[in-house]
Amino acid sequence: MSKKTKNKADKKDVMENQTEAVMQEDVIKEPKDEKTEDEKLQEELQLEKDKFLRLFAEFENYKKRTAKERIDLFKTASQDVMVAMLPVLDDFERALNHIEEDKEAEELRKGVFLIYQKLISTLEQKGLSKMEVKQGDVFNPDDHEAVSQIPAPSKKLKGKIIEVIEKGYLLGDKVIRFPKVVIGQ
Repeated sequence: MSKKTKNKADKKDVMENQTEAVMQEDVIKEPKDEKTEDEKLQEELQLEKDKFLRLFAEFENYKKRTAKERIDLFKTASQDVMVAMLPVLDDFERALNHIEEDKEAEELRKGVFLIYQKLISTLEQKGLSKMEVKQGDVFNPDDHEAVSQIPAPSKKLKGKIIEVIEKGYLLGDKVIRFPKVVIGQ
């Protein structure tokens, strides 16, 4: 063989060896690409799982919040009606106080008292309750509404309730009308 042909044959062998080496590298690289693809898919799966869990938690919070709002709505749904009925209760109490003084209207007093009791029991069944406030209780601006201040008749009544002008009422746990009081200075 001549040198030229030998050189060509050597070059051909070198080229084939290089091609084989490149092919082997590709074969070796392919699993690495698959791993990175697998890793990419795993990361994508984790992201989707995370999104799903967050969405699910958000939906659960929404369900709890709406259930709580619904319960609160049912508890205070009749608040407007109750607030509108409070002046009627006050009028009944004033009428009973006035009729008690008149001894001739005993039968009228009994009738008005029966109607008043029936109204009170019906409203109490719906969740209305009186706020208990007495003369001599300590004034608390969070629980009472001060209508006026007068000089205290005694030192013991300074800063305390002297008179209750209007009763306060609760609807469930919510105050719908604060008691109006006169306090001593």
